[in-house]
Amino acid sequence: MVPQGWKGEFDGWRPADAWSNAIARAQQAEALGFESIWVFDHFTTVPDPTQEITFESFTMLAALAQATSRARIGHMVICTGFRNPALTAKMASTIDVISGGRFELGIGAGWKEDEWLAYGYGFPTLRDRLGALGDHLEVIRRMLGPGNATFEGAYARVEGAINVPKGIQAHIPIVVGGNGQRVTFRYAARYADELNLVFLGPDEIREALPVVRQRCEEEGRDPSSLRVSLYARDDDARADGQARVDRLGSYAELGLARIVMFPSRWDTSEEGLASLAADVHAAGLPLALQELAVARR
Repeated sequence: MVPQGWKGEFDGWRPADAWSNAIARAQQAEALGFESIWVFDHFTTVPDPTQEITFESFTMLAALAQATSRARIGHMVICTGFRNPALTAKMASTIDVISGGRFELGIGAGWKEDEWLAYGYGFPTLRDRLGALGDHLEVIRRMLGPGNATFEGAYARVEGAINVPKGIQAHIPIVVGGNGQRVTFRYAARYADELNLVFLGPDEIREALPVVRQRCEEEGRDPSSLRVSLYARDDDARADGQARVDRLGSYAELGLARIVMFPSRWDTSEEGLASLAADVHAAGLPLALQELAVARR
């Protein structure tokens, strides 16, 4: 995760200095060989909204696409309710072109009530937020697919919507984020290339994986075609030395496709990110997908 301000890492900073730090950490991550860099999709700080820096996600990713050249970029994950889904697809396609075909769209139902209310979105029930996520995923799939997009759902509609360009990649990967086994896992099986689990420990992941496979089978999908990743707990990123090495190793044993961490919450320095890279190597894990392919052969 690139430092963005949401978790207080830029409290008290001047905006220009904070932005310079975000760019520097993104470029350092790429130079160190990290496979991907990510941003949150939040408007104000957590746990309580304060008068501190939080950079907006889509505009930030567009800039990061220009500041980097190799690493994959994406959201972990957008709150779909903050944007019309056809507009989301249009922005995703444009960022994919800007980045040279490196964009991945992470998407979820949203949860941070104070942001919804403060920005005038109301705060729908969980059932309605999940229902909207399903309709939005359908709209996005059609917008990114061939031809014009038409869809009529309970929460979203498009009629002959044109989306040109559709990006550089033949298929922009979609990452569905969340731990809901009944609905979110099913949406991932139906629409996504990757399911991103949040803050789960090794035992919880081990219990969730058979449910992921079951949802894929219920959707008529080969379970091996859905990648499973983890946004790791912040305390895992804060640890260093052997404790972090051991935790990374325990996640790797589960066969996860990707582990995302946020060391900059605690340390925005060059040394902090370099320390994470060293611990990843000490755990015997690849930083980049190219290394991962070799490691799995």
